[in-house]
Amino acid sequence: MNDQQFVKKILQQIGGEKNVSSLVTSATELIIEVKDKTKANQLALENTEGVISVEERNGHFLVKVEGTVENLYKEINKLGDFNSDDEKESVMNKVLEIIGGSFGPILGVLAGAGLLSALLAVLTMLGWVSTESGTYAILSAAGHAVFYFLPIFLGITLAIKLGANAYVGGTIGAALLEPHFTDLIGKAEHVDFIGIPVVLMNYSSTVFPIFIAVSIYAVLEKFLKKVIYKDIQMFINPLISLVIIVPLTVLVFGPFGMFVGEGIGAVIEFLSSKSGLLTGAVLGAVWTFLTLLGLHWAVIPIAIANLANGPDPIIGMAAAAPFAQIGMATAVLLKTKDKKLKTLAGSAIVPGALAGTTEIINYGILLRYKRTMVYVAVAGAVGGAINGALGAKVTVFALPSLLSIPAFTPIGFYVIGIMVALVLGFIFTYIFGFEDKNKKVSTKSIFETDLISVKKETIISPLSGAIIPLSMFNDPLFSTETVGKGIAIEPEIGEVVSPVDGFVSTLFPTEHAIGITSEDGAEILIFIGIDTVNLKGQYFTSHVRLGDKVKHGDLLIEFDIEKIKAEGYQITTPVVITNTSQYLDVTHTNNATVRANEDLLTVIV
Repeated sequence: MNDQQFVKKILQQIGGEKNVSSLVTSATELIIEVKDKTKANQLALENTEGVISVEERNGHFLVKVEGTVENLYKEINKLGDFNSDDEKESVMNKVLEIIGGSFGPILGVLAGAGLLSALLAVLTMLGWVSTESGTYAILSAAGHAVFYFLPIFLGITLAIKLGANAYVGGTIGAALLEPHFTDLIGKAEHVDFIGIPVVLMNYSSTVFPIFIAVSIYAVLEKFLKKVIYKDIQMFINPLISLVIIVPLTVLVFGPFGMFVGEGIGAVIEFLSSKSGLLTGAVLGAVWTFLTLLGLHWAVIPIAIANLANGPDPIIGMAAAAPFAQIGMATAVLLKTKDKKLKTLAGSAIVPGALAGTTEIINYGILLRYKRTMVYVAVAGAVGGAINGALGAKVTVFALPSLLSIPAFTPIGFYVIGIMVALVLGFIFTYIFGFEDKNKKVSTKSIFETDLISVKKETIISPLSGAIIPLSMFNDPLFSTETVGKGIAIEPEIGEVVSPVDGFVSTLFPTEHAIGITSEDGAEILIFIGIDTVNLKGQYFTSHVRLGDKVKHGDLLIEFDIEKIKAEGYQITTPVVITNTSQYLDVTHTNNATVRANEDLLTVIV
């Protein structure tokens, strides 16, 4: 039977082409999501020549086949478009999704810090707090810290999003802000790294360099996991990664972002010398997207340099963009019925309007609802063109906001431009809507983990018994999730089975605890009882050895519940993911009891 005949047979047994909702693959499996699982003949599919096994999980059929599935995947897609929405997603959408997902976990603190900065601006304007006072310095530090150290936070969240070590990602960002490195800026005429000249720059508040650096690091770490001996990966992988990625960032990624910004600045200056209207339209349209990538920080120094010789037109024209964003966010606030989105929009508008801090709008709304990008670009272009044509300029450096209006001249013309941008951003969003017409976008992904749109791995229960929250387990190492996230089980049967397909990565000499690493990299620790190590292996019988390959459901350990209890020990057994930091989240079943081989944990990448 050739590949074409084989896939036709699979589709026939699964209920036909029209019953397939989506299709994805692994190295040896076709993962087929069906619309109606009652139409699928699992037994017939299992008995099909070339099929090793079939497993059904919540409407998904995991069909393990002989050999690789690459050719089968090509053949099956000739019969219909079975790609999932994620696979059909464009490269640009994937990039924007990664950026938005990286900002998602820190949106709350960005919103809080932005509101604090806005409050401080109001207090200083009213004269209630002096900019020279300790009160101002402390509150300013609280409001600006998350923005200043943004590379560290993004290093962590982006690494998690890409499935890499979050702490290495954060360390890469921290290295760019470490005092020994930052002290070189402005103090050394020439700096080199092993003879290679270094272009020094300030990386505080930047986005572009850390995104490139951590993206490259994530690829490097996956490679290192394949070639480095597992027992030394814990320290060797971070060592190699830091030695390679940090120098690459200061030698290549950072300067590249700076040169891109300088190029954009040169284009702006050239256009400005030709036509204020044209320059304003271009700047108002693209400023939002420069901000998303952090490239606006490379243009701002040009504006500051202009201020040394008089008023600057660049910020005057660019100001239309943040006001277009504010108009868009206001429309979302009034139009949406989603309480969480309404809260997000409301908390984003205040710092944007009062302090010029629009990160919450950009990363919390704009990237989630991509249609709004068009609205903001058009509204910003119109407002920017007006400001450029009417000669609106800033007299002292200030971020565009309602409170900074007096810093611009002529005020009347400037207000016309920014208000037009704000109103157009509002009207476009309110009339044409912000959700995709064919697919409702859920705001759950902003605040919570969306289990449908992200990759996940299911861990089955290795035991049968009652579910106990890990926080109630009588061992602080587990109850505080120091070892990792998971759940505890009060066993009814003295048998531990493998929760995944993988291999035995840890086996305690006393056989009371075992670690399994899944084929996808999840590291699961099963720790039978409290202080049962003191039994020195009594009443425990292991059926596997270190390094053995196992399939989910394989018997790993037997233990005598009654005899262990008779010795005075509790048998409550935590099941935890010890490499929790490499995942977005680890969730567990909501059932009160569980049977062995039933779904227990889900690790979310």
